[in-house]
Amino acid sequence: MNAFQSEGLEPKKRKGLSNTTKAKAFNLKIRDQLHAEIARMFYSTGLSFHLARNPYYVNSYTFTANQSISGYIPLGYNMLRTTLLQNDRANIERLLHPNKLSWHEKGLSIVSDGWIDAQRQPLINFMAVVEGAPMFLKAVNCEGEYKDKWFISDLISKGILKVGPHNVVQVVTDNAPVCKAAGLLIETQYPHMFWTPCVVHTLNLALKNICVAKHTEANEVVFEKYNWISTIHGDVMFIKNFIMNHSMRVAMFNEFVHL
Repeated sequence: MNAFQSEGLEPKKRKGLSNTTKAKAFNLKIRDQLHAEIARMFYSTGLSFHLARNPYYVNSYTFTANQSISGYIPLGYNMLRTTLLQNDRANIERLLHPNKLSWHEKGLSIVSDGWIDAQRQPLINFMAVVEGAPMFLKAVNCEGEYKDKWFISDLISKGILKVGPHNVVQVVTDNAPVCKAAGLLIETQYPHMFWTPCVVHTLNLALKNICVAKHTEANEVVFEKYNWISTIHGDVMFIKNFIMNHSMRVAMFNEFVHL
C-alpha cells in the first residue's frame, strides 16, 4: 500500500493534453479544412498534381502562414494576367541584364535544335549562349510547316535580329542537310558569322553509322567489334521513351537529375 492509499487519498493523475485540446492547439480542424479547399482547387480546374512540387507554390503558402495579413484577398483574374505578369517579366529582364551586357564584349552563339514535346508537337527552339550561360530566346511550333532551308534560315534570322546581328559570332545547328543549307544562307546574309555543326550530333551520326547501321560486308570488321553499342543504344532509347511518356517519371527525373 502506497502513501496515497494509506491516507485515503487518490493519486493525482498526470496532466496531459486530450485529443480535443491538441486539435485546438495545432488548429487541426482548420488545417484539414485548408487542405480540402486547396485540393478542390486542383480537382475543379484540372491542375496538374506536379504543381504541388513547384517551389513557388510551396513558398506562397509558407510566406502567408508566417505573416499576419488580416483580411487578405487572393489574387484576381485581371491582376494575374496584367500587372503581376508585367512585373515578373520586368524582374526576369533585370536578372538577365548582366548576361546581355556581356554579349557585345564576348560575342554569342545562336543555338537551335528541333524536338518533339510531350504533346507530339514539332518544335524548334533557339537559345543565346555565351561562356556557358545559355538564355532561352523562343520556341516555334512548326506543325504543318514545310521545313526547307528558307523556312529554317528565316527563323534563325529572326533570332539573330532579336539579340542584334553585331553580337552574334556563330550559329550552331545539327547536321541535317536542310540545317546545313540554312546555315550557308545565314553566312551569305551575315558574312561575319559562321555556321557550325553540332559536335554532339556529329558524334551521334558517326556512332550510328559504325554501330547501329545495318550490318554489311563493308563494315563487317567494325560491326563485329563495336556492335555491343547497338544493344546499349536500344536499352537507353527504351528507358528514355518510358520516362518521357510518363509524367510522374519525368517529374522524378527532373527532381534528381541536374544537367
